[in-house]
Amino acid sequence: MPKATVKYTDGMQFVGETGSGHAIVMDADAEFGGANTGMRPMELLLIGVGGCSGMDIVSVLKKKKQKLTGLEVHVDGKKAEDHPQKYIDINIEYRVRGRGLSEEAVKKAVDLSMEKYCSVKATLEGSAKITFSYTIVEE
Repeated sequence: MPKATVKYTDGMQFVGETGSGHAIVMDADAEFGGANTGMRPMELLLIGVGGCSGMDIVSVLKKKKQKLTGLEVHVDGKKAEDHPQKYIDINIEYRVRGRGLSEEAVKKAVDLSMEKYCSVKATLEGSAKITFSYTIVEE
């Protein structure tokens, strides 16, 4: 079972440590008592869905023997105005780079991630409307 420990350091700064032995600094803007020394927790959700789905897509494309040279995942979130200001809309754009990539393979990889494999996306479903698109860049 995945585990995490979040420790308060100072001001509004916290350090999150995972069971896999990695750490990340979180902090708030100065207007909220922070020193802007780390990511915001809500930003981490966007990074999480981008990383989770990106790993799925790379894995599927490698299995399909595609000549992938790069992948950028751009994730935008729109938050509700009222507290708790959760994400209500999340848009994910994949920029898949490679040589001779099959559009069918890329579409299949993206669809599999979004519909079956990405556990972060599945966790956020029902809380936020999630849309996604992809662009293939030939290198």
